[in-house]
Amino acid sequence: MSFSDIYLIVPNPVISGLIWFFVVSTLLYFARQPAHKYILAFSRVIQNAMRLAASSVKTAELRLQARNREVLLEAGREATERMIEREFERVENTVTHDLAQYPALQRKLSEKITRIDEDYQQSTEVPPDPPGWCKVVESVAAIDGNGDAMVSSILKDIHKSMIKAQEKAIKEHRRACNERHNILKRMMPHWRSVKRVLGEVDQNISSILERATKIGRYMHDYEEILRGSDRATRVLSSSAISQFFVSAFVLAIAVGGAMVNFTLIARPMAEMVGGSNFIGNFKVSEISAIVIILVEISMGLFLMESLRITRLFPVIGALNDKLRVRMIWITFGFLFILASVEAGLAFMREILMEDELATSAMLRGEAASAMQATDFAWITTAAQMGMGFILPFALVFVAIPLETFVHSLRTVIGVISAAFLRAVAFGLRLVGNLFRYLGRVLVNLYDLAIFGPLWLENTITSKMGASKPSMPRHSVNADFQEAA
Repeated sequence: MSFSDIYLIVPNPVISGLIWFFVVSTLLYFARQPAHKYILAFSRVIQNAMRLAASSVKTAELRLQARNREVLLEAGREATERMIEREFERVENTVTHDLAQYPALQRKLSEKITRIDEDYQQSTEVPPDPPGWCKVVESVAAIDGNGDAMVSSILKDIHKSMIKAQEKAIKEHRRACNERHNILKRMMPHWRSVKRVLGEVDQNISSILERATKIGRYMHDYEEILRGSDRATRVLSSSAISQFFVSAFVLAIAVGGAMVNFTLIARPMAEMVGGSNFIGNFKVSEISAIVIILVEISMGLFLMESLRITRLFPVIGALNDKLRVRMIWITFGFLFILASVEAGLAFMREILMEDELATSAMLRGEAASAMQATDFAWITTAAQMGMGFILPFALVFVAIPLETFVHSLRTVIGVISAAFLRAVAFGLRLVGNLFRYLGRVLVNLYDLAIFGPLWLENTITSKMGASKPSMPRHSVNADFQEAA
């Protein structure tokens, strides 16, 4: 007896199936209202749970956004304060170095103006008037001689004397004009000196006015940041994101430089510490080369902190000037020593490469060509030594993009986290709504499975309604509407 024969009510399977269908439909019809309530209640429970979870995630998102806003405004405030402080330092330097010379410039300018005034006064002096006897001679010359030879001779002598006096007066006037022109000519260097001094003053004043304009712009941004305006938040957020990508690009370039540096010193380090020694799965020579590069980067970070270019370590920035200067020289000395060591390792690497090439050439019987190739090997050696010496100092500047990357990473992570929480909240609400409509779909499917009893019920209800129109008509989805 098979398992299917147990459920056969009559020998015909089709008739047995129909009987079972009507029995199950009848049972489901009588359990229709509780089933609808349970299905809708379950869908409402899932929907409410998803709504509560979405509300919690939304609250967390709002708190994260508020925190990101605080961090962003604080970072913007610190950066703006640094810019304002730097501009004030520049103004102070301008006032100290340039405007401190104003008393000397004023004294020099006063002396030049006094000298110019004296020369001008000298240039305005006119030659003295002709003596008084000239008028007497003119009066005598006006006397009528009446044909007297003596008087005529006297008048001729007077005429000659007047011509000589006129010529002498003209020469004296020309000499006086020439002296005045020379005096005015001597005034030109003084005028140029005054113009140069005034140009320096104007340049210093223009520089201070330009600094004042920048400070005013920074102060406006600083006030907006303190107020926490939306514009300041948008500007700082976009600036942080752009700085993040730029600093990441520069750090990627620095990683490439570190890899080149690693290639230069890994081979000779294997000869120094042994190429067959391992720590775990890594060679000791490779670990030693990486440690040297990391020490160089650390020395570069300390040097930039001591120079107060970066502010990753507040302890170093808080040192007094004497200790800070000492630390600058100490870190620079370590960097110089490490750079010299890398230059020596690069030289050693080239020697090892030449020995390998010479050995392989001798084994192939090409010793002459190998000797000819070594004549120009000094170029490669010099290039590798130069790279080994310069790259450690180039890695010093990694501290600048690293600081920018660290500060902007917090903002970028906050923005990404807020977007992720927003997406999670949307997904939870979507799932809740899906379960809500899934409950409706299950209710409709349940009614579809018992369409026979429902059709019979609707037929009976319609006939009874025709005989008793005052009785309310029962709806198929009354339970669903009541539950909704």
